[in-house]
Order: sequence, then C-alpha cells, then structure tokens
Amino acid sequence: MRTAQQCLSLAAVAALTLGVSGSPGGEGARAEDAPVAAVASSRIVVVYRVDLAGFNLGDFRLTTTFRGPAYEMRGEGRFSVLEGLLFDWRGSTASAGNLTSAGPEPAMYALNYSGSDESGQVRMTFGGGAVTQVSTLPVKRPNPHVIPVTKEQLEGVLDPMSAAFLYAHADNPNGDLKVCNQTIPVFDGEQRFDLVLTPKRAVRITKEAAGGYSGFAAICRVKFIPLGGYRPDNPGIKLMSQTNDIEVWLVPLPGTTMYVPYRIVLPTMVGYGSAVATSFQVKGASRASLDPGEGSP
Repeated sequence: MRTAQQCLSLAAVAALTLGVSGSPGGEGARAEDAPVAAVASSRIVVVYRVDLAGFNLGDFRLTTTFRGPAYEMRGEGRFSVLEGLLFDWRGSTASAGNLTSAGPEPAMYALNYSGSDESGQVRMTFGGGAVTQVSTLPVKRPNPHVIPVTKEQLEGVLDPMSAAFLYAHADNPNGDLKVCNQTIPVFDGEQRFDLVLTPKRAVRITKEAAGGYSGFAAICRVKFIPLGGYRPDNPGIKLMSQTNDIEVWLVPLPGTTMYVPYRIVLPTMVGYGSAVATSFQVKGASRASLDPGEGSP
C-alpha cells in the first residue's frame, strides 16, 4: 500500500508541478520576444484533469494573475481513488515573482500537501537570481545515501511553478516546435534537476467538449536529469531518469505569444500518468477560452 501511495503522489505532483514549459536559453522561446505587456493586468485560470493507469484521480485548478511585471500563481488539487478509501491526496501550491526580459524571476514558492498517511510543506525564497532560504516539514535527517545539492546548483534556477508555466514563447501560433528547444533548471525545495525538452512533432487537436482546445500543439520530449537531493537507488528516480516517454504538449495562449501546457504524460511505477487541460480562460482586458476561435469582449 505504501508503495502505491508514493507512486500516486509522484504522479500527481510530478505531472502538475515538475512538468513543463521552459526556462532561459531556448531558441525561439526568449522572453524578449514576448513583451510583459502582452499578459499585463490579466488572469489565467486553467483546470487540469489528472489520470493514472486509466483511472481519473481528480482535477487541479491553477490561477495565474499578472499585474504589470509581477505575477502570482496559486494551484489547488485533490486526488483520490474510490472516493478516498484507497488513496487520498490533496495539496496547494503558490509562486510569486516578476517577469523580466530574461524570463521569470521567482521571489517565493510554497507547497502544502497531505495524504492518507503523510503531510508536509515546503517554503522557498529567492534573491539575486538564486535560492536564498529553504524550509521543509517534516524535517528530514541527513542521509549519507542522498547526493547533496551544491550552492552553485541553486543559482539561476526556477521553482516548479514558474518553470511550468511562464517562459515558453513564440510568435507562431501554429504549434511552433522551437518552443521545445529548452533546458529547464528546477529546484523544488529538495531535489535539483534539469528538464531537457526537445522537439518531437506538431499535431492539430480537435475540441472534444465545450471549453476545450482546438488548434495546433507542439509536442516536446522531456528528459529528466537528476542532479542533487536524491538517492540514486530510488526506483521512481531511476524510472524518470531512464525513460524516454515523458512528453508535454504546448499550445499557444490566445491573445499572447505565450505557450502553455495542454497535456503532460509520464510513466510511473503503477502505470502512465497524465494531466490534460479541460478548461482554460484568460480574463482581463480581453477574455478567451482555450479555443482560439472563441472569445468574448
């Protein structure tokens, strides 16, 4: 039971906070190509459906608010099997910072979670382009088997939320594969890893339900490269680092030059996990659904 719960938690957390769309250095995905004004004074609300091994675990709701160059992100989700009898996991996460010509500059990150037999929290602050403080609960004892995170590895990194949602840009709204040319440096408060995105293919998605997306998507292959804060013999880490089956589908955000995650797929110890955007709205000076052909003033 313990192993199954860990795998389910990994699927939920990884799919929604470790997964996606970019960081500085990607060709065709530079922040200077997408002025901050493109998303100024607006709010983006996305709902993701999370599935594992063919079973629906629940939904995750993500709200991102822009006020000039400042951004705030908040996400909430609950994931369960058999209405919580077999597995029950819930969590909330937040990130805040500023968008600059070089990309997102996070100032803080937080994660709170509770499961069937465990709960915890993570708090991080950033300054000068590096992580300045980290606190986690429960406090873990030093483990000699864990590869340590170095001070140098905490420079120029993004928190999972900023890495997942705020950098991929392209002027081409038709599934520009250049947004997949990315290497994402991420620190989640415990593990330091890179996510290396490479182009896979472009596809056209047909809307299946009201509020769903219809249009092009750039499919990126994602390679998970652990660098510190992990045990090399951890089965989940081994699976994630050895697989070539992790992918993210990036779609253009209506009214901006941003690309955002539409679908995430990754293997786990108990089957494939996925997160798919089922509802997507941009609220501000103009409003838009995930369908670029639909909008309301």
